[in-house]
Amino acid sequence: MKSIEELIARQRIGETLARYCNHLNSMTLDDLGQLFTEDCAVSFGPNPNLEANGREALITSLARLWRWHRTAHHLCNVVISFDTIKKATVQSRVHAWHETRDGTEAEIFGTYKDSIVERDDKWLIQTRRMEMNGSRGIFSLPVPAAFRKPPPKNWVKPINLDEAK
Repeated sequence: MKSIEELIARQRIGETLARYCNHLNSMTLDDLGQLFTEDCAVSFGPNPNLEANGREALITSLARLWRWHRTAHHLCNVVISFDTIKKATVQSRVHAWHETRDGTEAEIFGTYKDSIVERDDKWLIQTRRMEMNGSRGIFSLPVPAAFRKPPPKNWVKPINLDEAK
């Protein structure tokens, strides 16, 4: 059975992740920045414009999302592993919908790989790396592909499974 302290930490880490999505969708970037450590390292892809070292650099980098009229970021499948009582490795899935002013839509399906630490009684994101599981629409970002195990060598595709009826 997990300790009360660990259960509370899990809840608070989940709240940090939810607040990230809420602040990103409302573009309250200064508040979003407070969810990261001062020395955070964040990578949304190999393009230098998608990487940030430090809280202020992250806030500046995320200002690129002003090009969207609306966004909706949703997290799920959050898995938390505690490295110590004050540090956790966290993986979550993100579905991010974006809309331009002319109504053009784009979606990205990704994985966040985070290191989250407790500092001054707050759980903060210290490192974040995004990997892409898929996208739709006008996205052409060079986000690294998420790992997916290949099928076994003896696997055979089911007959007629992908055909429309």
